Amino acid sequence: MDMLYWFTPWEESALVAVVAGTAAILFLRGCGRSHPRLQQKLYFWTGLILLYLVSHTQFDYYAEHQFFIHRLQHLVLHHLGPFLIILSSPWSTLLAGMPHPGRQLCAQIAEWKPLLYLDRVLCKPIIAVTLFSALIGFWLLPSVHFTAMIDWRLYRLMNWSMFINGLMFWGIVLHQRPILSVRLTPGSRIAMMLAVIPPQIVLGALIFFATREIYPIYTICGRAIGGVSAIADQQIGGIILWIHGAMMSAIGILIVARNELMPGKAREQEQPG
Repeated sequence: MDMLYWFTPWEESALVAVVAGTAAILFLRGCGRSHPRLQQKLYFWTGLILLYLVSHTQFDYYAEHQFFIHRLQHLVLHHLGPFLIILSSPWSTLLAGMPHPGRQLCAQIAEWKPLLYLDRVLCKPIIAVTLFSALIGFWLLPSVHFTAMIDWRLYRLMNWSMFINGLMFWGIVLHQRPILSVRLTPGSRIAMMLAVIPPQIVLGALIFFATREIYPIYTICGRAIGGVSAIADQQIGGIILWIHGAMMSAIGILIVARNELMPGKAREQEQPG
C-alpha cells in the first residue's frame, strides 16, 4: 500500500488544515525574526505534527473504530500535543510571524475587558481543574460517547473541545508568566496538576475493570483491528487513561519544580533568541 495513503485525511476538515497550516506558516516566518531556541522549535513542531497526524490522517479512521486508539488520539489532543506546544513558548514567535495589522489586532483582543474577565474566571484553579477533568468524563459517558462517534459534527466538537481545553490547562500550569491578567504561584500550579490525576485514575480503573462492553459503538461499526475483543479493547483504553494521562501531570510537576529551582534557565527558555 502506498505510504502516502496513511497521510491522507480519513475525513477532510478545512478547519484542521487551515489552523495547522496557519500556525506552521506563522511559526516559520517568526523563526526568521525572533530566532527561538532549537529546543523551542523541536517542542513546537513535534506537538503540531502529532496533533495533525491524529486529527487529519488515516489515524482518525482507526480512532473511530477502535476504543484504545481513540484514547491515544485524545491523549495527544488533550495532553501531549498541547503540552509540547506550551513548552515551546510559541507566542512571541507566532506574533513575530504575523503582519503588523495582525499583531495590532492581537494586542487589542488581549486588552478586551470581556476576555480579561473570562480569563480570570477560567484560570481559577478550581474551575480549570474541574473543566479539565469533567470534559474527559463527559465525552466518556456511554450515551454521549455513542452519539459523538456516529455524528461527525459532534465528533469534531469533541476533538476540538479536548484540544482547546488542553491548551488552556497546560498553558495555565506550565507558563511561568501571567496569563493575560492572572498569575498563579508554583504551588498552585503543582496542586492543579496533582488534582487532575485522581479523576483520570478512577475513570481509567472503571473502564479497565468493567466486565461488560461499555462502548458498543465499536462493535456495531466494526473494529479496525481484528482479534481484539471488546473487553480487551476497553482494558487497553482504560490503561491509557489511567496511567499515561496521569503521567503527563507528573512530568508537568517535574518541569515546574525544575523551573523554580533554576529560574534563570527557565526565563532564558521563555525568551526567544
